[in-house]
Amino acid sequence: MNIERVWAVWYSATGNTDKAVNTVAGELSAKLGLPLEQVNFTKPAEREKEYSFTEKDLVVMGTPTYAGKMPNKLLPDFQSRFHGNGALAVAIVTFGNRNYDNSLAELCAVLEGDRFHTVAAGAFVGQHAFTDELAYGRPGWSDQFEMKEFARRISVKVKSLTDTPAPVKVPGDPGAPYYIPMGTDGQPAKFLKAKPKTYLSRCTNCGACARLCPMGAIDPKNVSNVPGTCIKCQRCVRKCTKGAKYFDDEAFLSHVKMLEQNFAEPKDNEVFL
Repeated sequence: MNIERVWAVWYSATGNTDKAVNTVAGELSAKLGLPLEQVNFTKPAEREKEYSFTEKDLVVMGTPTYAGKMPNKLLPDFQSRFHGNGALAVAIVTFGNRNYDNSLAELCAVLEGDRFHTVAAGAFVGQHAFTDELAYGRPGWSDQFEMKEFARRISVKVKSLTDTPAPVKVPGDPGAPYYIPMGTDGQPAKFLKAKPKTYLSRCTNCGACARLCPMGAIDPKNVSNVPGTCIKCQRCVRKCTKGAKYFDDEAFLSHVKMLEQNFAEPKDNEVFL
């Protein structure tokens, strides 16, 4: 098949998916000797445009895993903003050392539904957004080595294609329900309404959290006010250089503690071609 361009497309609140997608796409670009285009799909304004690809494109698309699936508030954008028109695609998900559950299967289904042809898929471990205790520093050097080897294998597959490939097979059920977060007491931890709080003594009201919020949920005139929908992505917490953002919801903190107690053992990356 005559591929002329590689694309990196990603939603990444804390940077893990950004790193995974661009490592794979960058290596594919190098191995195939093709130009690389990038589409950061994280902030609201970046999700207003539609993108149409062709059979001459190879698109590496990625998302983090939220509650075992794709982020539900972002799913409609993934389904409506990208038009494959026969382009080849590589599906990438990241997960915070618990499990990617059905997120990779869902992303593959979305891509195929948008008229992409999936040729490969991968699930890569990244430091959990909620805590430094799970997969700290990942994806690290060894993870990136695996990503580059994955890209090399994809390049070999793409070069050998003479016809439209069958969809890549991955584990999971795209229609499965979301994972139910549990607390340390073994009961469901309900924190859908939890929102970030602000240490006023640390905050300089620089507005970075409001500008970076994927949901546009934070009031830019008063960043301690969060009138919009919070998806608990932790971007405001992770990106604040003053350490002024935090969560104190008891159910949320109980869930975080449960994760730390039960999912500390390092997980492996998984790839499918």
